Amino acid sequence: MARNPYYDPAKPHHRPQGFQNVDREFPGKSLAEVLRWKIEASRRSLPPPPSAPIPAVPPDLDFLHRNAGAGATMQPTVTWIGHATVMVQMSGITLLTDAIFSERASPFSFLGPKRHQPPGVALGDLPHIDLVLTSHNHYDHLDAASVQALNRQAGGAPLFVVPLGLRPWLVARGIDVDQAVELDWWDSHPVQAPSGTVDVVLVPAQHWSARGLGDRMATLWGGFAVFGPDFHLFFAGDTAYSREFSALRARYAERQSEAEGGGFDLALLPIGSYEPRWFMRDQHVNPEEAVKIHRDLAAKRSLGMHWGTFALTDEALDEPPRALAKVLRQQAIKDEAFFVMAIGETRQLPPRRRPGP
Repeated sequence: MARNPYYDPAKPHHRPQGFQNVDREFPGKSLAEVLRWKIEASRRSLPPPPSAPIPAVPPDLDFLHRNAGAGATMQPTVTWIGHATVMVQMSGITLLTDAIFSERASPFSFLGPKRHQPPGVALGDLPHIDLVLTSHNHYDHLDAASVQALNRQAGGAPLFVVPLGLRPWLVARGIDVDQAVELDWWDSHPVQAPSGTVDVVLVPAQHWSARGLGDRMATLWGGFAVFGPDFHLFFAGDTAYSREFSALRARYAERQSEAEGGGFDLALLPIGSYEPRWFMRDQHVNPEEAVKIHRDLAAKRSLGMHWGTFALTDEALDEPPRALAKVLRQQAIKDEAFFVMAIGETRQLPPRRRPGP
């Protein structure tokens, strides 16, 4: 592997040839382990088919487009497009997380994980997207065709914010260098919005990166904390459980004090792609661990995403919401505090309480 051009020996997650997790290093998986997983899954006919269709509803395009043009009076909303692709409207801007609208999460159009249902909002039906957040470079989170289509949208390209190492990838695919921002963990980038400045911060996640056979850990990964004047959003991307989430809460304790409106108004947390645990626990949370993150962050609400679209692991596509519901019952957490949505569904959320004089 080539030397890491971003290497800073003062940062514990930097390595001369790439990056690593801080809480615990990602061990990687050997070919033997991958083959063991795949052979066991084949013998047991995993994953099983869904027991019911994945819920989907027609998107409320009229409302979403009107809201996108509402400026400072925009109503905070969340719309699940599928997998980890979520559209959030807040503080006068419309943003997308881990945008993938393609038929397959793969470098090939004819091979690789295929969508089980179309995106909840088609690319051509989206309102103008101001900001695209990408957590890492795996094919089910960073899709070249989707990025290029968003770059060509009417009204001008969005701003793409990515972890270290992905800006050159964007530029090589036609994104203007001024529309591509890359961040290290805890770096922030201000976005000017109708409601004021929105601070976008890349935060640690317990994961890894690779897009080919020879680039493992060469680019950074992470989640995002997005601080708007009227809404605080957290997006975990892909992650295993980590102590970094409680550390993040402590880091922003003053900014999210009760007087300042409290914790994240919405956390987007993965609840799928977790079986078998012996293989996945170092990279993906299960629903019980997702609830631990919800509690660690003291989020007001969490949306369970990263399920129901691509069959990537051994659990059924519709199993994560059932497993989540069981954990929520056991821990006496209300459904409205940690919920799932139908693909295409939009939920309106209350704006953040502004501090008094």
